[in-house]
Amino acid sequence: MKKIISIIALGLVVISNAQVIIGDNIGTVPNGQKSSVLLEFAVGQQKGIILPYVRTLPAGIEVCTGTFVLDASNPSKAKVKYYNGIINATNPDGWFDLSSDNEADVTSALLHQPLAVNENSNSKVVIGAANSTNPGALVLESDTKAMVLPMIESTDQIIDPAPGMLVYINKTGAKRLAVYNGKAWTYWKP
Repeated sequence: MKKIISIIALGLVVISNAQVIIGDNIGTVPNGQKSSVLLEFAVGQQKGIILPYVRTLPAGIEVCTGTFVLDASNPSKAKVKYYNGIINATNPDGWFDLSSDNEADVTSALLHQPLAVNENSNSKVVIGAANSTNPGALVLESDTKAMVLPMIESTDQIIDPAPGMLVYINKTGAKRLAVYNGKAWTYWKP
């Protein structure tokens, strides 16, 4: 019963506030800038976001621009990928490799993932709107707000990162996105 009440309360906060802070009630964004934030995380947690593992990359209407996954279609060569929808000779399916050709063996991690699931493909959590037609498990729906990734000083602070982890390194001279595919961190700077 407590879980149901908590879920309902969280849903009401999301709908009424259209901003969620995970981990505390302060977050990482300064107070004067919170109007542009949809989802953020607490300071100093040394944690990241874990992407869904997929055995088959979504295609067509099953995927929308901005989707991030850990591609485990070949479990011994897993990569973090981002769907940008741009199809060309180097990107024939619209998926961009954020692991920079670093491959990881996530076979043991997949042992804990179900092979088949009876799921309602319309089930999702939507933050920022009452509903969304976009596919996904967690859909951030806003034209004017964004998610702020969990921030850390260095990936060395994360003792045992999980495959598919995303964080933002917020260090002077080294601000960048970091993705972990299960074997190596790959860094992307603006």
